[in-house]
Amino acid sequence: MNVLTRNFAQNLFKYNGAGLIQATARCFSTPALDGKEIEKLVNNSKVVIFMKGNPDAPRCGFSNAVVQILRMHSVKYDSHDVLQNESLRQGIKDFSNWPTIPQVFINGEFVGGCDILLQMHQNGELIDELKKAGIESALAKETEK
Repeated sequence: MNVLTRNFAQNLFKYNGAGLIQATARCFSTPALDGKEIEKLVNNSKVVIFMKGNPDAPRCGFSNAVVQILRMHSVKYDSHDVLQNESLRQGIKDFSNWPTIPQVFINGEFVGGCDILLQMHQNGELIDELKKAGIESALAKETEK
């Protein structure tokens, strides 16, 4: 074990009097991403979601609900897993001035979180918002039949 590794291990683990190892909690924080970096992510696609997990494996029920709603509309979108990057997680909250995840953006505009997207889906507003962005909802196609 080199000196750097040993010093890190000594700082992370402490031996108590009984010879047991106790882990010491450490917090390594990084600054939130700045607005320009977030804006690039938001504008990279017509629909962008910041969520916990990814579309194939959402890590919270609210993120899962957003994925399911977008799936019903057959919407293609970019997603960003905020659990993989704490500075992204805080950065998107600062950017949108919205405290919770998931967050949905359509055409670079913040739409809201799960509750708002669900309400828009239920009352038909989501189809209209997607249409404004040049996206035809699969559900709109079904109602035309």
